Amino acid sequence: MLRPNSRSLRLRLLGGLGVAALIVVGSTWILHGLLLDRLAHNFLADRLKQESALVIGRLRIDGLKALSLPPDANPAETFHHFYQLHMNGRVFSTHDALKSLPIEESGEGAELINWRNHRLLLWRTRFFLGGESATLIVGEDFTGIEQGLTRLHWWIGAVAVALLLLLILLNLFAVNRALRPFSQLSRQLIELQRGERRRLQIKTVSELEAPIAQLNTLLDEHERRQQRSRESLANLSHAIRTPLTAVMQALRSKRAMDEKRRMRMLERLNDIDEKLESELRQSRIVGQSTGQQHTGMKEITSMLEMFQTLYPNRFFILDDTSITDFRMPLERQDGMELLGIVLDNAGKWARQRVELTLLAAPCRLRIEDDGPGVPNDMLGQLGQRGMRLDEQYRGHGLGLSILAQLAARYAGHVTYDRSRLGGLRVEITFVPRGTP
Repeated sequence: MLRPNSRSLRLRLLGGLGVAALIVVGSTWILHGLLLDRLAHNFLADRLKQESALVIGRLRIDGLKALSLPPDANPAETFHHFYQLHMNGRVFSTHDALKSLPIEESGEGAELINWRNHRLLLWRTRFFLGGESATLIVGEDFTGIEQGLTRLHWWIGAVAVALLLLLILLNLFAVNRALRPFSQLSRQLIELQRGERRRLQIKTVSELEAPIAQLNTLLDEHERRQQRSRESLANLSHAIRTPLTAVMQALRSKRAMDEKRRMRMLERLNDIDEKLESELRQSRIVGQSTGQQHTGMKEITSMLEMFQTLYPNRFFILDDTSITDFRMPLERQDGMELLGIVLDNAGKWARQRVELTLLAAPCRLRIEDDGPGVPNDMLGQLGQRGMRLDEQYRGHGLGLSILAQLAARYAGHVTYDRSRLGGLRVEITFVPRGTP
């Protein structure tokens, strides 16, 4: 036996709309019955009031003859519309059977009473006739009118039920039409899984545009990471093939291993190790992604404390002008990698002092040291791939190419200049997303 899924959005919408439609239609039908009965009661009472005024006028002119009926009057017709006059303890009525009605003579206005399986609507008027107090009662049988109103009310109920069913069908159509994008999304996700499409392309309502855009962003990021992985593997393969071949040839050679050949082999192995380290560090770069974490003051303070331990003869100082709620728009691992590169270079070549300044609008990091620095004509070469200024000049360079690539992944850029402390100043700026 199939059980309805209580978590189904379709069932929840249909259930909610169905209950709302039932409440509205049911309330309307009940109010219709109440208002219809009240309207008929007020209308008939007003007519009896006007007729009472007319009869009183005739009584003052014609006397009790005004209450007489035509000789051929049918008692049944008389019963549907009758008059009674109460004066001096006597009752004058158009029909003798109606003299026993339980009617109060005090007060004026409309009254609805039950009498012998009939519901009678009465209008009571007090007046003076010939100097004596009198009460005129004009009445009509309300039973037939109520029965007609009841039949009309039930017919309206049948129409209301039909309208309710129509509303349910319209709600079903509207809900199915509104949920159609979810079916398209499900099909396209299956196609993505099969490799039949690369992105989601759905013409949908505005409420789904943002989630679909985020999914497409994730898909694009996943594709970029796959492409970077392929490129990294290709670069690594090409980079280590030549030195690895040279080492293998040297090991296969039957010549004796002298000091010169041993040093060349060691250089080749160092090249391989350096290439591996470079590619591994690049592979750890995550890049911009949806829902990324931020690198905040906690991580920055932790990195400064760690490098203070690694370089006990240097002072790693956070500038007191830095903002206290600073947050880098980088994934945590990438932020730690970026800080590690610049602080390691600064700590390696500083004499005593390394300063870190955090700035906002736009987000910037400024790292300065009091080391030997780099000549002005060589500042432009910092960060270039393959350029190792630490071998050509006592200064910075190792890892800075990875720093430039990492910053670029987050729409940032790196600039190099002379520091006010005498060494190198590295400034990393991140441009907010959407800024041209």
